[in-house]
Amino acid sequence: MVSLAQFEGKKAVVLFFYPKADTPGCTKEACKFRDEYSAFKDAGAEVFGISGDTVDAQQAFASAQRLPFPLLADENNVMRKTFGVPGDMFGMLPGRQTYVISKTGKVVLVFNSQLDVEGHVTKALDALKTLA
Repeated sequence: MVSLAQFEGKKAVVLFFYPKADTPGCTKEACKFRDEYSAFKDAGAEVFGISGDTVDAQQAFASAQRLPFPLLADENNVMRKTFGVPGDMFGMLPGRQTYVISKTGKVVLVFNSQLDVEGHVTKALDALKTLA
């Protein structure tokens, strides 16, 4: 279990919601976050990936891709609904949306793009720079 409250006043948080573990676009996105992870850490941010996959699927995906950040299992899409992540393709596909939350708890970025998977990383890093 992870709570945003545990980071408030301490670190910025990057949440990236993705449709499904171990699919081409999601793998590319997660690996880009992995490859830029040190930049996120240098910016004082924690990174979390979130999808509706099971805990086992998330663990297998994280292990296979050597992801240094946690993947959260939102099997009932509670977090996706709470954050208002819209579906894509007329609701047939879970949306791909990234949030950057400052250490004061303010949302400073909401980026939604199903196709620009690497753009999620670039936009998140740019948003973190504005907090420095």
